[in-house]
This record gives sequence, C-alpha cells and structure tokens, in this order.
Amino acid sequence: MQAITLMVQGTTSDAGKSTLVTGLCRYYKQQGDLVAPFKPQNMALNSAVTAEGGEIGRAQAVQAKACGISPHTDMNPVLLKPNSDKTAQLIIQGKVRKNLGAKAYHRYKKEVMPAVLDSFRRLQGQYQRIIVEGAGSPAEINLRQGDVANMGFAEAVDCPVILVSDIDRGGVFAHLVGTLELLSLEEQERILGFVINRFRGDMDILQPGLDWLEQRTGKPVFGVLPYLHDLYLESEDSVAIEQPEPQAGVFNIVVPRLPRMSNHTDFDVLRLNVNLDIQFCRNPELASKADLIILPGSKSVRDDLAWLRENGWESVILRHLRYGGKLIGLCGGYQMLGSLINDPMGVEGKPGASQGLGLLEMQTTLTKDKQLDQLTGQLIMSGALVKGYEIHAGISVGQALLNPVIKLENGAHEGSLSQDQQVLGTYMHGLFDSPDACSALLNWAGAKNIQPIDFAALSEQGIELMAATVGKFINMPLLEETCLAFVAHKKKAP
Repeated sequence: MQAITLMVQGTTSDAGKSTLVTGLCRYYKQQGDLVAPFKPQNMALNSAVTAEGGEIGRAQAVQAKACGISPHTDMNPVLLKPNSDKTAQLIIQGKVRKNLGAKAYHRYKKEVMPAVLDSFRRLQGQYQRIIVEGAGSPAEINLRQGDVANMGFAEAVDCPVILVSDIDRGGVFAHLVGTLELLSLEEQERILGFVINRFRGDMDILQPGLDWLEQRTGKPVFGVLPYLHDLYLESEDSVAIEQPEPQAGVFNIVVPRLPRMSNHTDFDVLRLNVNLDIQFCRNPELASKADLIILPGSKSVRDDLAWLRENGWESVILRHLRYGGKLIGLCGGYQMLGSLINDPMGVEGKPGASQGLGLLEMQTTLTKDKQLDQLTGQLIMSGALVKGYEIHAGISVGQALLNPVIKLENGAHEGSLSQDQQVLGTYMHGLFDSPDACSALLNWAGAKNIQPIDFAALSEQGIELMAATVGKFINMPLLEETCLAFVAHKKKAP
C-alpha cells in the first residue's frame, strides 16, 4: 500500500492548518478511506499521551480521532516544548531526547529528519491517505536550511501542498502571493492551489479577488471556508480568547496565566460553560472575587512558582483560602502546592530547589524520565468516572498522598486533598472532561446545580462540523483530480 499524501501549509501561524487537516481527515474517513494525520515537527505546550506511553502534539491526537484511529507517536515524530524564550525540550518519536537552544536545534535538524522519515514511511505503509500539517510558514527564509517542517519535508517525500491563509487577519492576497513569491520555482510547482479560511461577508465582493489570484498565480482557489462561530476544536497552543458570554450570578474561576503554562486545554470544558466565568489572569488582584483558583500545568515549575511570588499571587492565594475559597493544582500546579520542589539534575533549568506554597504535606523531585500514561479511575469524593492522562517530570512523596483524590482502575491512588478540604491537587490532565466528575468537582468547590458540558460530544460535533464545511465549501473533486495529477506526473518523471 502506498498512501496518497497531501500536505497543508499556511501563510502564517494560526492560519487554519490544524482545523483544515482535521476536517480533511474526517471527510476522507467518511468516504471510506483509511486515513492518518502527520505533522513532522510541532512546537507546542499542549501535548497528549499515546497508548504506548509517548508524547505528541495535542492537535495530532484530535486529528487521529477525526480519522477514527488511536493516536501514535509516528503521527508527530518531533515535538518541541519551549522551556523559555530561547530553549526547548526536544521530543523525538514520543520520548525526550534533550534540551536545546534555538541555534543548537537549527544545527541538530539533520539528526531529526531520519526520524521524521522513519515515522512517515511506517504510516505510509499502513494507510491509504496521509494528511500532513506544516508548521508556521514555508516562507520563513531564516529557517529554510535543513527544514523538516514545511517544504523540506514535502521535497523529501515528494508530496503536493495546498496553501491556506486566514482572511480574517486582513491582507489575504498579499499573504498568499507573497508566500508563493518567496519560494523557489520547484517549491512553487509543488503548491497545487489555495484555501482561504475564516471568511465572513459577501462572496460576490470577494470573487474579483479570487479571479485575480488565480490569474496572477495560475493556481486554483479550491475553496473559501466561512468563519465558524460555533466551531470548537482543541487549540494547538495558544489560549483561546473567545468564549461564551457568562450569565448573571455565575461561578467565578481564576487561573494564573503562568509564563510557561502548559496543557491549558484542561480548562476548555469550563471555559465553554455559560454558567462559569473563567479568567486567565496575570494580575493577582483580579482574583479578589474568585470562588475557585486553579493553578495550571507548567513546563518550568520552579520558574513559574517564582513568577507567582514575584507578582504577588502567593499572598492572594493564602487570603483566598482564609476566606473559605477553594484551590486546585493541576500537574505542575499540583507540585507547587507542596513544601519543596527539588531539581537536582537541572531537568527544567538550573539545578536547585524551591520552597513550595506549603499547602500540601509533600515534596517533589524532578527526574529526567517523564511519567507518561493514560489514566482511568473514580473520584473518591463521589465515585464519578474520570479519565485523562499524566505527563510530567517528577515524583511526589509525603503524608498528603495518604488522602488521595482518585482511585485508579489498577487499584493505585492519585492526587491529594488537604485535611481542611480546601486544597486539591492531581497530576491528571482532563480532570473536568467527564460530565459527572466535573459536576462533583464544581460542587466541592461551591458551585451548585451547574449543568456540565459533555466534552466528548462537543469535540465530536466540532470535528463533524469541520468535515461538513470542507465538503461543502472546498471543491473536493478538483482537489482530488489535481492531487492525483501531481502524483502521476511525478511517477512519469525520470
């Protein structure tokens, strides 16, 4: 089996590559094809854990769901998780390889491409179609040498490309033509045509621009996707800023917006509930009216803990608890609740130790080997089913663990609840995704009679909506014909 491969590249970050790939994956699945997603290189702090215990970008896990298959590390062989503005943790085929600065990684790319191609070839032998997502833009000239994320990969596997751009940003024709002009002639020939994303307006007014674009470039516009106000798909990296307008008398949740916050998709099910007002704040004074404070995950726990203290969050959190408020710590936020965070090997930065907030009687030692696993269990407080995953560096020990939050299906226990019942911590991501578990946790926090969202159904609805949009607004027969013509031409070439 030799899979038909199509790559989606964008004129900018957040142009709509992830959503378009998701829609194409589900569309082709609905046509009866065996299809898989692929992203050669991803830079994101939102990650997922595969069944084999590997780590990939969260967007690829969603795309795998769109394909009706289980996520696998081969779907995202290179994941970069930023530690700071200048360094990132390099994960290859699901496992941590090392920490590298930007210059060092640029030199290291030649070591990465074999792993990328190895993963791709395995998928190519198992599926009929592979829909590939690029990263950023192919016109980033300074990153072109040794590129594995965009045209470097497309050339290595000799696959066609479609270019997507976000019209809602403005300047869509400049983005598309400018990106094309910055590519080599061989790369330009690889681009089959264009997709314009997030359009709202009158198509009759847009049409002259589309005609000009096709005449100017000699390439078709395969489709113009409308702005979908009701679309929900998990974000690849950035914190989504659009959310429903909260209703009067809602329950107030505040999340400190840590500089290195990770896996913020933990909060999507809360953010989308109109009966909850959830705010991501840098200013601690905005937490004065909070009913619940949640400390999120962090890629650099000690640095983010220092940031909390420097910005006055510690005193605000303690005041919040004195007045009867509730506090939850997730993953890195859970580690912050203990008395000590020790990093003797410099896993997340300079070796050393930091005093925790001292709200749970436990200590954490960071380790080079990550804890990666999918978790299923029951909340001890209610018996509600809870399902998620753990993805962290560090082992926590102490008396606090004798009062756990979750009983796992393997009989082990996870998390901790303080003796006064005000502070709860856990390593489990996805804690709120199950409706029953979400209700129990909100009830514990003081939110009564909140109707939870069925997160799994909402996610599936978003995938279906994107597939229907692709089928309606993209000329799929033309795209298929153009793609197959490209493949046939390449086979005939000497």
